[in-house]
Amino acid sequence: MKDTVRPPEPDQSAFNSAFQSVAQSTALALSDATDNLRNLNTLSTTAIGSALSQMLETGDLKYADVIEQAQKVVTNGADNFGVVGEKIATVLYDSSK
Repeated sequence: MKDTVRPPEPDQSAFNSAFQSVAQSTALALSDATDNLRNLNTLSTTAIGSALSQMLETGDLKYADVIEQAQKVVTNGADNFGVVGEKIATVLYDSSK
């Protein structure tokens, strides 16, 4: 009779545990980056809406600078999200070897 319920070899068990830990940590990092991007978008959209309202009400073009800066925040946040995603993919790919 063949024994099919044998525990994994110790070195394989350690590798599996380490890989699971890396995968969980990278998933949390991606979740945090997603939350950060969502929060930046919310803040920027609110700032843009307020500045646009003030600009329409007063006709003062200084609010256009606020809108431009808020748009840059969104762009920088998206760039940061991309960098984090690339690094996570690299870590997962390298640790799976």
